[in-house]
Amino acid sequence: MQTIVYRAKGNIYLNITNRCSAGCTYCVARLGGRVFGYDLRLTEEPPVEEILRELELEFLEGPANEVVFVGLGEPTMRLDVVLAVTEWLKLRRISSRLDTNGHGQLINPGHEVAAELAAAGLDAVSISLVAHNTEVYNQICRPVFSKAFRAVLKFAEDCIKEGIRTELTLVELPEVDIEACRSIAERMGAGFRVRPLISAGSEEVRH
Repeated sequence: MQTIVYRAKGNIYLNITNRCSAGCTYCVARLGGRVFGYDLRLTEEPPVEEILRELELEFLEGPANEVVFVGLGEPTMRLDVVLAVTEWLKLRRISSRLDTNGHGQLINPGHEVAAELAAAGLDAVSISLVAHNTEVYNQICRPVFSKAFRAVLKFAEDCIKEGIRTELTLVELPEVDIEACRSIAERMGAGFRVRPLISAGSEEVRH
């Protein structure tokens, strides 16, 4: 059976897609797709009904600090699913967080993504800033969109304006100016976190 819902660090994580709009050099998918011992490679994307059923079963095992949209892919590739599940969680007063590459508005140009996430009840968003400028960002992230770095910054600003608790993150890489990235986060009023680089065989991930 494929892994859709899994637990770690007191949280419940949702693996809803393996599709992504980037090909980051450090991505765990390039290391075999295993996270906390779970194989997150999907044979097919689960429908909302299956995700909610798996969530209900998981909560029978006990509460969680929060439910996080994350996995091997970019969750906003399935924005409708994120919104539907977030609404379900909000009705049950369960905290939710989206881990994203920040391309959501580019992926879903017909939507006001940050506003829709806020309306659905999303509590927090963790956005991969990746780097301090466009050149280094494109080198590491290899996005399918030409103006992705600018869009990441705009998406973070939009989330803050919508009242979503916003954090910018990056992986500690030699070509990244960490202090410049920290300044970007501070200027816009976002949180900031540096994640360690993951090596093959490691059970630690970006969550």
